[in-house]
Amino acid sequence: MNDIAAGPIRRRKLSDEVLERLLALIRTQKLQPGDQLPPERELMTLYGVGRPAIREAMQQLASMGRITINHGERARVSEVTVAAMISQFDTTARFLLDDDAENIDHLKQARVFFEAGMVRMAATRATAEDIATLRRLIDEMQQSRHGDAFIERDMEFHSTIADMTGNPIFSATARAMLHWLKDYHLGIVSFRGAEDVSLREHHQIVDCLADNDPDAAEQAMRDHLTRASELYRQRAASLEEEDSRD
Repeated sequence: MNDIAAGPIRRRKLSDEVLERLLALIRTQKLQPGDQLPPERELMTLYGVGRPAIREAMQQLASMGRITINHGERARVSEVTVAAMISQFDTTARFLLDDDAENIDHLKQARVFFEAGMVRMAATRATAEDIATLRRLIDEMQQSRHGDAFIERDMEFHSTIADMTGNPIFSATARAMLHWLKDYHLGIVSFRGAEDVSLREHHQIVDCLADNDPDAAEQAMRDHLTRASELYRQRAASLEEEDSRD
């Protein structure tokens, strides 16, 4: 007999039971985003539990992104999207990046792997409208040249390629990765000369996408992201050396 079959039956917290009931309520009543849940007092009577169990279950639902709680109002059902799902662990991801510098390198490696695959898919689906959007973003990068505006257009460029795959999970994940790296990404393109290199590489990626050439698009993206990571390492080493001299 295995451990699960032989182990003692554990009592569940009341709030866990309430959570399951509330999820079932949302499903069976087919509640839509914006619909209100019953008031606390009604739920207390319905489930035969006290206010603490109801409130704890509500907080769990809110943490899951299933409901929105505003002070003085009844809880409302939230829209469930991939972006909302990923945003649920945004704080944890940032904590991991702040806690260990090695995790930043891991994230950069993941981004190269991820975007190389996405750009291949985008190359097979690219339309004239997609290409026009990407070229417009490069023009806006050219006009802004420095700082936050350049970075924002850069991030939008890569996010647009993710959108071209038609996969909402890819789109949401790509945006999350870009935002997690933003604080570190700025150092890659904020010093003299890097903007010109970045713009040339973006043009090359778009040319490959316009040709619907997955192999060339993947290589161009890998070269771009690998070069960016190397410039970042060089810039970080330079700043560290300057700090040591001070």
